[in-house]
Amino acid sequence: MLMTPAATQFVGPVTFRALSHHPVITDMWDPHGRWDEPHVALGELADLYLIAPATADTLGRLAGGLAGDVVCATALATRAPILVAPAMSDAMAESPAVQENLARLRARGVHVVGPERGPLASGKVGLGRMAEPEVIVGEVAALLSGRAGRR
Repeated sequence: MLMTPAATQFVGPVTFRALSHHPVITDMWDPHGRWDEPHVALGELADLYLIAPATADTLGRLAGGLAGDVVCATALATRAPILVAPAMSDAMAESPAVQENLARLRARGVHVVGPERGPLASGKVGLGRMAEPEVIVGEVAALLSGRAGRR
């Protein structure tokens, strides 16, 4: 599992490690990490790369081809299909900048699931809610089945 620095402000890496029983990488340059360049190693190992939730910031970085964090750098380093599940406020989700970034990513072959309309973290109801886990898993399964037998 990979986390941006901003993601660690919501849920700590230790929590994800405890729940998943897998390492959590937050830093591309961790001197104690398993790989010298985790973004390259993990990008090469991936059959599919899922970014969920994909914030407006992460979508903008991906659309701009930026690699300033381990999540975006891995997206640039992988040849696997990429699936993003956007999640943000309604105002952000409906902004022209976010819509342009999503269009740019789709044009590059990035798969997008959501965002959906529903209750948001702010207490409002609107567009911006991350797709339900079952929907995301369905998209993952569909993408992987299309790649069956290929690496």
